[in-house]
Amino acid sequence: MRVLVTGAAGFIGFHVINSLLKRGDEVVGVDNLNEYYSVDLKKDRLNNISSKNFKFIQEDLSNQSNLKTIFSDNQFDGVIHLGAQAGVRYSIENPSIYIESNINGFLNILELSVKFSISHLVFASSSSVYGANTSTPFSESDHVNHPVSLYAATKRSNELMAHAYSHLYDLPISGLRFFTVYGPWGRPDMAYFLFTKAIFNKEPIKIFNNGLMKRDFTYIDDISEGVLRVLDKIPNNNTKSKNIKSDINNSNSNYQIYNIGNNEPVSLKDFISTIEEAAGIKAIKEFMPMQPGDVVETFADIQALDEAVDFRPNTRLSKGIGLFVEWYKDYYKF
Repeated sequence: MRVLVTGAAGFIGFHVINSLLKRGDEVVGVDNLNEYYSVDLKKDRLNNISSKNFKFIQEDLSNQSNLKTIFSDNQFDGVIHLGAQAGVRYSIENPSIYIESNINGFLNILELSVKFSISHLVFASSSSVYGANTSTPFSESDHVNHPVSLYAATKRSNELMAHAYSHLYDLPISGLRFFTVYGPWGRPDMAYFLFTKAIFNKEPIKIFNNGLMKRDFTYIDDISEGVLRVLDKIPNNNTKSKNIKSDINNSNSNYQIYNIGNNEPVSLKDFISTIEEAAGIKAIKEFMPMQPGDVVETFADIQALDEAVDFRPNTRLSKGIGLFVEWYKDYYKF
């Protein structure tokens, strides 16, 4: 296939592109290379994609005219939309950026996917859409009407926009709710990255909510595998399994949405211990109160994903963190 991947210089985008290229697909990657975190890291990711079947274009998703040219010039079979302004806490400080990128940018992707008859649009949602939900594990059939950050609200908005376009234009669309993705080449604003950096620099790590939190940490290779399997599973309302309990996936549209998580929440205390063990250094801990926009626990129900594409993320935290720390030491010369 010829596939467009937005957010190509991002953490997940970089790994998904390499997975697509490895299996023989042609990929065009788009990214605006914004300065939310190190542009050098983003460029280094791109420099580590070496294939004649990959082309990178620096462009902002909010520029519909230029984006239309990219669609017109390449005749894509599929689109994997990962480009978005990330970060829960940053959305509290800079809300307008999230509307421009996550709402307007996604609208352009939807419009152009319809115009150019894309066979399947796969887009990134987030476990943050579950917000104040206290019922675990989080299921796609749960109500997600109580976001606790603007970032979460934009991701939920994406899901609703996607369903509307799928219904109106018969466009096959799949949304993926990612659960705390980690691994080599990761995002420097994520907790595991910040903890590792502080540990190696012998600086205190900030542990919010006094460490009384759990996360469903999901290794990047599992995420990439899940994305590709879902890309290949084009939703068709006439062939949907009626055993899937999600009301979303049983809607009368060629639309589906899945959790992708490890299905195994880990306490912050155990998570930090795993990083300490991999680094061979004890952390200096500074306990802090709960931060605005945070949730106490995330926990993915992955039954729908398993039933649809026969896949369950299964990388153990000790292995994944070990690989991340190994990469971190090599990249930052420790």
